[in-house]
Amino acid sequence: MAREFLVATYSDANSLMKTVETLRAENLKIHDVYAPYPIHGLDQAMRLNRTRLPWVTLIAGLCGCGVALAFQFYTAVLDWGMNVGGKPDNSTLAFLPIAFELTVLAGGLATVAALLLRARLYPGRRECLIVEGVTDNRFALVLPKSDSPRPRQILEQSGPDKLEEKEAEL
Repeated sequence: MAREFLVATYSDANSLMKTVETLRAENLKIHDVYAPYPIHGLDQAMRLNRTRLPWVTLIAGLCGCGVALAFQFYTAVLDWGMNVGGKPDNSTLAFLPIAFELTVLAGGLATVAALLLRARLYPGRRECLIVEGVTDNRFALVLPKSDSPRPRQILEQSGPDKLEEKEAEL
């Protein structure tokens, strides 16, 4: 389902940042900001929440560690106990290297999978760039179109290179 947006393009990051700060001061909703490189302070200016991705990493890592320890304990103690050099069956310290490796593996794979799912970057998805050149040298500010004239007035006063209404599926 296509939605309507107001799209303002800028040639420099300072104009974009000033406009974002003005819009947020007025409590207007910003759909997204596109830039060819990271802009320091843009996340704070847009008042974006911190990502929950580290929690996915932690939970998956703990699960990987638990599975590794449980599997090694099961095989060494319950299923296939062997007397190796008089060591006890449950020598947990010997289980730690494999548990560490599975912790890192599970955490890393789950983080990548969660990032790709959250960003909707799955195979066969077609890219949707709302502004041509936004990956090269353009900065774009995208607002959802509203009945209020205030967002358009703020964008016009900020002096964008181009201001247009677009319909897109983002």
